[in-house]
Amino acid sequence: MLDADRFGIAQLHQLRGRVGRGVIASRCWLVTSDAEISSPRIDALVESTDGFYLAEVDLELRGEGTIMNTAQKGRSDLKLASLRQDRDLIELARATAFEIINADPTLKSHNEIREEIDLLLTPDEEEFLFKN
Repeated sequence: MLDADRFGIAQLHQLRGRVGRGVIASRCWLVTSDAEISSPRIDALVESTDGFYLAEVDLELRGEGTIMNTAQKGRSDLKLASLRQDRDLIELARATAFEIINADPTLKSHNEIREEIDLLLTPDEEEFLFKN
């Protein structure tokens, strides 16, 4: 694949999977420009054929992206946690949040939580969060 450095990990992994499906032995060559010194993406593809591992590398390299709206960008908009590092904490917080919202959808009995939401989220982010 020429100009392999122009593709993402997922694209390269998928294209590589198309090589060698027949009975004849084959190889997949990832070719980058002369100036390109080995990138972490290319290194990951050389190192592994495990799609789950490559997805983790991609997440680490590109970031978590936006959580609070539909815009796509690599930089995370999380202010208090990391999806990768705080997975257990996020799952616990999510379960607790569902319990609270199911019992008190308008947060009338949870003024402190309501105040934190008002401080942390813009009205558009809050609307997006509660719709999704």
